[in-house]
Amino acid sequence: MGKVDKREIIIDNAVAVFAEKGYYKATTAMVAKAAAVTQPYVFHFFKNKEELFKAVLDRAFYRIHDRFMEIEAPAEQLVEAMGHEFFEVINQHRDEVLMVMQAYTIPEPFIRNHVSELYQLIYDSLVRKFDAVGIKHPEMHASQFIGTGLLITLSEVLNMPNLIQHMKGC
Repeated sequence: MGKVDKREIIIDNAVAVFAEKGYYKATTAMVAKAAAVTQPYVFHFFKNKEELFKAVLDRAFYRIHDRFMEIEAPAEQLVEAMGHEFFEVINQHRDEVLMVMQAYTIPEPFIRNHVSELYQLIYDSLVRKFDAVGIKHPEMHASQFIGTGLLITLSEVLNMPNLIQHMKGC
C-alpha cells in the first residue's frame, strides 16, 4: 500500500475519531489506533493534530465544493439541484459533512482562519456559478444557500427534522 493510500486511511479514521470524540478530546494516538498504524507514522504525514484536522476539513470542503461545481442546470433549477446534491453528500459522508459544517465553532485561530478561507472559497464559487447562469443577486443567493446548509446541519446534529421539513425534497 502506497504512502498516499496510508495517508487517506489515516484521514478516513481521523474523520471517525473526530466525529465521535470532538476536536478537543480526539488524539493522534486514537487516530493511529483506529488506522492500525503507529502514532509516529501519523506524524510522518501530519506534523500535529491541527494539521490532521485541517486535512480532514480540506477533504470534506473540497468534496462539497466540487460536487456543487459539477452541477449543470438552468438558473431556475440550479439552487434546488445543488440543495439535492448537498443532501446526497450528507447521506454518503455524514460525519465528514457535519464536522466541516460545524468547524467554524472551534475557536483555535489556526482552525478558525482555515475554515474562514474555505467558507470564503465556497461563497465566491457559488457567487460565480449563480452569476454565470444569470441568477439575479448572486451574492444574496450564495449567502442564503450557505445559511440553508448550516440550518440543515443544525437539523441533523440536533435530530430536529422539523427545522427543515418545509424545504422541498426533505
